Amino acid sequence: MDRTDWIEATLRAAFAPLHLEVEDESAKHHGHAGAPAAGASHFRVLIVSAAFAGKDLVSRQRAVYAALGDAMREGIHALALRTLTPDEWRA
Repeated sequence: MDRTDWIEATLRAAFAPLHLEVEDESAKHHGHAGAPAAGASHFRVLIVSAAFAGKDLVSRQRAVYAALGDAMREGIHALALRTLTPDEWRA
């Protein structure tokens, strides 16, 4: 399973999202400081989940980081997050 698929599976298991998009943007960052020479390391995620209801933006992002665990320190160099509740998604 590649890293994009792993992120998607992990977030689906943790948040049962109504909608989830995981985009590997690593090719856009090739060669910049801190980016690995090869492999998927930069991602953009849009996740819509009822689990975010009543939580502020920082709490939502911390929950995603916690779900991804060690991968946030060992492999994922950058993660752009958009975390929404179903009501926010519909609006």
